[in-house]
Amino acid sequence: MAIQISPSILSADFARLADEAAAVSGAADWLHVDVMDNHFVPNLTLGLPVVESLLKAVTVPMDCHLMIEDPDRWAPAYAEAGAGSVTVHAEAARSPVRTLREIRGQGARAGLALNPGTALESYADLVPEVDMLLLMTVEPGFGGQRFLDIVLPKIRRARELIAATGGSIWLQVDGGITDETVERAAEAGADVFVAGSSVYKAEDPAAAVQALRAQAEKAAG
Repeated sequence: MAIQISPSILSADFARLADEAAAVSGAADWLHVDVMDNHFVPNLTLGLPVVESLLKAVTVPMDCHLMIEDPDRWAPAYAEAGAGSVTVHAEAARSPVRTLREIRGQGARAGLALNPGTALESYADLVPEVDMLLLMTVEPGFGGQRFLDIVLPKIRRARELIAATGGSIWLQVDGGITDETVERAAEAGADVFVAGSSVYKAEDPAAAVQALRAQAEKAAG
């Protein structure tokens, strides 16, 4: 499986977002944008207007992760704006199939996210509807948290479920991905890695992306 790294601008300097995006250009596969509304999660970050502006200034495809209430209403607009991937939370979506199809209809990849405590089996029937399954490896809302090893068995089950569909669904992990945890997640079956602090707190963000990719590729075999 092809390993992909998606640096999270949640850990970047918000006053220099275009420059921070450029710092990983050429090394990163995606630029991960955490959209939080202070309702679904206890934090407020940025929304559609900032994403629209940032899209005009970046070359790396944008991976928008919507940690918001009512994603059924808002998600298609992120795809329409030009995001390459838009992920909604299973816990928040009231009409997930329709929303996922609307995202795809706007030309973006459609993703479904599950919190650490959300059972994968409850949403197994939705897997054929997604381009990417995102398993949170921290409780969503804040960057810089420690990776939850209790999610590793869930990643393995998700990889088995994806394999059973016969599709090419990506399996993303988000939260606490560092040089100390990326190999465990890759061994469990993840192939897309969101990394915030470990990239943007590094002296050379692009080099940090390359190092994480090398570790994940080695672990994935």
